[in-house]
Amino acid sequence: MENKCTEEEFKLILSRYSDIQKKLRGKATREQKANVKKAFRLALSAHENMRRRSGEPYILHPLEVANIILDNMNLGSTSVICALLHDTVEDTEYTLQDIEGLFGEEIAAIIDGLTKIDDISDTQASQQFETFKKILLSMSKDPRVILIKLADRLHNMRTLDAMPADKQMKIASETVYMYAPLAHRLGFYNIKSELEDLAMKYQDPGSYNYILERIKATENERDIFIKDFIQPIENRLIEAGFKYEILARTKSISSIWQKMIKKKIPFEEVFDLFAIRIIIEADDDLQKSACWSVYSLVTDVYKPNNDRLRDWISTPKSNGYQSLHTTVMSHTGKWVEVQIRTRQMDAIAENGFASHWIYKEDGKQNYEQGVESWLASVKDILQHSEGNTGELISNMKMNLYEKEIYVFTSKGEERVLPRESTVLDFAYDLSEQLGNCCIGAKVNTKLMPPSTKLKNGDQIEIITSQKQVVQENWLTFVATAKATDYITKVLEQRREDQINEGKQMLRDYMAKNNIDVTKPNRDKLMLYTGVKEKKELYLDVYKNKITEITVKQCFSKMGFFYKIKNLIKPVFTKLKGFKNIFTVDHALRRRVDNNPKELLLGENVSEIKQTIATCCNPVAGDPIIAFSIDDKEIVVHRANCKEAISMSARYGNRIVKAKWRPDTQNVEFLAGISIRGFDSKGLVNSITSIIYQDFNVNCRSIRFDSSEGMFEGTIILYIQNVDHLNKLMDRLKVISGIEKVSRI
Repeated sequence: MENKCTEEEFKLILSRYSDIQKKLRGKATREQKANVKKAFRLALSAHENMRRRSGEPYILHPLEVANIILDNMNLGSTSVICALLHDTVEDTEYTLQDIEGLFGEEIAAIIDGLTKIDDISDTQASQQFETFKKILLSMSKDPRVILIKLADRLHNMRTLDAMPADKQMKIASETVYMYAPLAHRLGFYNIKSELEDLAMKYQDPGSYNYILERIKATENERDIFIKDFIQPIENRLIEAGFKYEILARTKSISSIWQKMIKKKIPFEEVFDLFAIRIIIEADDDLQKSACWSVYSLVTDVYKPNNDRLRDWISTPKSNGYQSLHTTVMSHTGKWVEVQIRTRQMDAIAENGFASHWIYKEDGKQNYEQGVESWLASVKDILQHSEGNTGELISNMKMNLYEKEIYVFTSKGEERVLPRESTVLDFAYDLSEQLGNCCIGAKVNTKLMPPSTKLKNGDQIEIITSQKQVVQENWLTFVATAKATDYITKVLEQRREDQINEGKQMLRDYMAKNNIDVTKPNRDKLMLYTGVKEKKELYLDVYKNKITEITVKQCFSKMGFFYKIKNLIKPVFTKLKGFKNIFTVDHALRRRVDNNPKELLLGENVSEIKQTIATCCNPVAGDPIIAFSIDDKEIVVHRANCKEAISMSARYGNRIVKAKWRPDTQNVEFLAGISIRGFDSKGLVNSITSIIYQDFNVNCRSIRFDSSEGMFEGTIILYIQNVDHLNKLMDRLKVISGIEKVSRI
């Protein structure tokens, strides 16, 4: 067979399997190792003639996934078997019944959770989105499902080069939107960082390569600095008798870029470009005090920034993460982040949730309290989510970010909530009834409204009233998925009640005026009032937007019209079949004839004038991604636009391949730049001279604000392409007094 492995490829396969066997030594019984071997042989046979898009034998993928869960997660033989077999049901002739017969119900259940959903219509969310929902449901029963899926996604991202460009964008967007936040929430920080970096490589290759080159260019200088910085700390640790290990890590590329954007600073001003990690050996009962002792030694050498102290030892994160973080000033004037933790804390930090549980031979699971409470919150979200998949994932994302606050009930019970949580979030966290009846709270003994944002250490006593009614505007200030779900449930039930009452009111109006309560008559009323859906009609009746008088007018004044319409209705019915003459392709082509476009599209869609997304204003030369909104519109975003990433994850089936035309010289794009620096006489004139005279650019608006010798300016202008914009910005940067020029 042409797809059979070469001798060299087979040696590589056996080598990667041998790595798995070595890593299982001391972690698996003889029987478990035998089952792993059986799973490997089955996977090898099932994928025998299959190759990945990269051309390599397909079996290497499950082998790499198995190695990832052994290298990066504290999982055992059961997970290795599932990793080796995770694509057999999806991609080969083997069934779940076959897997269950060979390996048992537990392994079959995990593989079922990892198997994609195929029957997704184009009008629904993307296949990957529905599959992610299935994985979440499976995770609530067995967390190993999501861990194996994370390993699977990581290896797919590592080998994404072989995919076509539109698939790269879709998969990268899903990764940033769903998988990286989940890895973060589960405590797999290294996996999260690698997923985000790999996604950025495809979404914004220009920025990715720029930062990568800057990191490499400063590597030697950084190594010398780190060595000099560490030396006096090591001397103190040795004098104090600590057994230790010191590691240096560079901040991830995506994190550096996000900080540059958020802080509006260049690469050179990212002060926490790297961090020093001190890992010490300490007895269980002395771990906290040992970390604080090391903190004291470090701050004896270097001056700390007290605003940057993070104590996650006294109050661990909800995923169990413990570490002491401080930022200190080096002797050369650079800020350096120092992380201090014990060996046990480091194991938890490196392995995330997986380091908390042990899978016994009988299949029972033991969790620590933090893990159990988070899994319980996942189950709670899944149980209360009655909306579509998109809403479920959005709610899950609200619970995926680790930034948290620790607050207390009036009796001193600690509760962990996401940052930005309000009094109302706290009430709903305690119970649905408390949230529904909440009118405010005593926050640290002071009366506060439900919208009050909580801070670390707040003590809250909820105040309720039976007369309180859930308000729609509550959704605008709650931060937790639980609160959102409870509020939505009440509002939806109230809406259904109003619809039912409005329906009965309409029946009464029609009966009172001797009008038959029939579907044709209801449709007449909908056309008369301009209402498009029957539920909307009933709601308008309930809210008195449609009254009994409206009903009377409809059937008195419109009677003749409907009589004529009913006579010609059969003709329209016959003609309806002709609408298929105008396919999507024809419709798009007509628009091209009328409006020559500035973008080229993929072969599956004809040319059409694009709508430029106002959320990110892409400019010719920017990496872009396009979405088909309907038969008549395609919207183009910058590839790294947050809205585009969300849409790619939700509606991957709507992605349209797009690239800039080479002939965009006569097309002008709206762009914005921000300028900051020291104010001086003639500065504005220098700026406008370059814009108008040197670059012949038209401006839509210019605004400058000056205060205490400093100025900030915002200029909205029309430019030809991103290269044109970058050259203009470079010229503005050399003006005396200007400190920073950045694109908005």
